[in-house]
Amino acid sequence: MTDTPDIVVIGGGNAALCAAITAAEKGARVLILETAPKPYRGGNSRHTRNFRCMHHGPLGPLVESYTEDEYLADLMKVTGGKTDEQLARLAIRTSEECLPWMEEHGVRFQPSLSGTLSLARTNAFFRGGGKSLVNAYYRTAEQLGVDVLYEAAVTHLELDGDRVTRVDYTYEGKAKSLSPKSVVVASGGFQADTDWLARAWGPAAKNFLIRGTPYNRGVVLADLLDQGIAQVGDPTQCHAVAIDGRAPKFDGGIVTRLDCVPFSIVVNKDAQRFYDEGEDVWPKRYAIWGRLVAAQPEQVGYVIIDAKSLNLFMPSVFPPIKADTLAELADKMGLPADALEQTVAGFNAACGEQSGFHPTELDGVATSGITPPKTNWARPITEPPFYGYSLRTGVTFTYLGLKVDENAQCSIGDRPVRNLWAAGETMAGSILGQGYLAGFGMTIGTVFGRIAGKEAAAHAN
Repeated sequence: MTDTPDIVVIGGGNAALCAAITAAEKGARVLILETAPKPYRGGNSRHTRNFRCMHHGPLGPLVESYTEDEYLADLMKVTGGKTDEQLARLAIRTSEECLPWMEEHGVRFQPSLSGTLSLARTNAFFRGGGKSLVNAYYRTAEQLGVDVLYEAAVTHLELDGDRVTRVDYTYEGKAKSLSPKSVVVASGGFQADTDWLARAWGPAAKNFLIRGTPYNRGVVLADLLDQGIAQVGDPTQCHAVAIDGRAPKFDGGIVTRLDCVPFSIVVNKDAQRFYDEGEDVWPKRYAIWGRLVAAQPEQVGYVIIDAKSLNLFMPSVFPPIKADTLAELADKMGLPADALEQTVAGFNAACGEQSGFHPTELDGVATSGITPPKTNWARPITEPPFYGYSLRTGVTFTYLGLKVDENAQCSIGDRPVRNLWAAGETMAGSILGQGYLAGFGMTIGTVFGRIAGKEAAAHAN
């Protein structure tokens, strides 16, 4: 079958699997080409933990309701309106039918996690996390007869006019080619190619950490863009969060994210605050902090909290730096002690009434008279021991990608490529112009993966 598939799906994560499963259920013979070795299959999907889902009433683990308009408003807020509203509404509306589909194909859900995420109404959490979801989909795909080659790196798609005529890839040290009827590209962004990041961002990008898979290097993306496939998005826009500065260069995943920012102050290497840590609930703001830290000297920030805030957020994978005094903490973190003490003193003096403090919702407990302000959860940092974390920019995926229509189809100019579709992070820039909304990447991948699989199968059949 690997010699004569109807459909080649490039990539091995959530979007690729949704496409492969959908196409196989339509009777197509499907081959997945996954660059990663089998233990690392699944791309960034294995690092995920939830899926943002519209619903009109309780659905699976989700409580109450979450309407299309409310979901869109949340998306518009984080993207600053930089989105294709037609595609965004398609993703949002279709998400409601996706959750039962996911369950039918082996995914299991659990109640939302406690901590700062406040997502019980909007996001369905995977039991066992993204790795469990990926494994469930691979089991389902195998039962449907989908073939998978691991360590099969696609190097080139040959375009002839308005169709793909050949897929070139390497496998077991040999160059190979296929000529399928349909091709689905679901191989992610280019974030693991740090040279490409540096071309877009400048030398600062060399200090970024890549919290996603090291296998998303944008090879297929670059190949198609070089051949004139329509592109979308800005190479400097990405899903970038502030992660623990001790995380590995690649593949640290979601556990390296720090959720303590709303209950802290964040300073740069000069011990100066630079942004409102309490601007909004964390799922709507965590994705801006990667860019904020990237703009600071040496692309680093430092979180400062005290003992009363330590248990208000998800535990971190690395223990915080601990000290009995602020001066000692500054010394351990390489910060100027006098400046840190002065910054904390100024912040503490600006904190007002504390009685309304509520860690899981906007509480209006704010500072007054300082810039930047802290507009929620502003409590003095006074109770020893004191704790600190270093922050660095952690890039999950990039938004420069393949432009698609509502059928997930790619094009050259205004002319559709008859047998080429894209799904997941490689086309997410069609909807995400900037910013990020927790769980929305999985929504995009699931919705457009299923669409791409359906359309690719219809063409092949």
